[in-house]
Amino acid sequence: MTKQQANWSPYDNNGGTVVAIAGADYCVVAADTRMSTGYSILTRDYSKIIQLADKSVMASSGFQADVRALQKVLAARHLIYQHQHNKQMSCPAMAQLLSNTLYYKRFFPYYSFNVLGGLDSEGKGCVFTYDAVGSYERVGYSAQGSGATLITPFLDNQLKSPSPLLLPAKDSVTPLSELEAIDLVKTCFASATERDIYTGDKLEVLVLNASGIRREYMELRKD
Repeated sequence: MTKQQANWSPYDNNGGTVVAIAGADYCVVAADTRMSTGYSILTRDYSKIIQLADKSVMASSGFQADVRALQKVLAARHLIYQHQHNKQMSCPAMAQLLSNTLYYKRFFPYYSFNVLGGLDSEGKGCVFTYDAVGSYERVGYSAQGSGATLITPFLDNQLKSPSPLLLPAKDSVTPLSELEAIDLVKTCFASATERDIYTGDKLEVLVLNASGIRREYMELRKD
């Protein structure tokens, strides 16, 4: 094994960071737009977020060729679902579909690390976080990608997520208002960009609420 192989990381293949926060009546999903390999930047304006349904969006880091393949499979299966049931999937149903799709490929997995965000049937924000082989959990917030180790401790400190072991179980949604959550996400990425070479250039933020979906952008460091 060469030194280069020994030091190989999944984030050497396109990298990037994605974050999602669920609130009482909204969900914020964000990702940077840098695609890189090693020390080379391939493009500075690549969206890592895709809308899967009216109330479901997925943000993915990792190897973007696998991410695109995964997105096509999910889009095809969602189309079949719409023809069979004459309605769109809910966000929790899409979360289960994504888990099943990843687990089906567990012996030759999609090298993607995903966060699914949206609104459930009650209009509450929901965030589902995944590993590469389909294990998932509904949480109040999540970060994936090369900057996740920098961002997750900060989110833990700011949002104080309740332990799933607490009885009675506490709601997983975060206590922040929508504007506070957006500002928190922007702060996370501004900080991570200073320390992670795979994160940068521009931040794309999607906000889902009862009114629909809107996008915001913020410039990040470009070096």
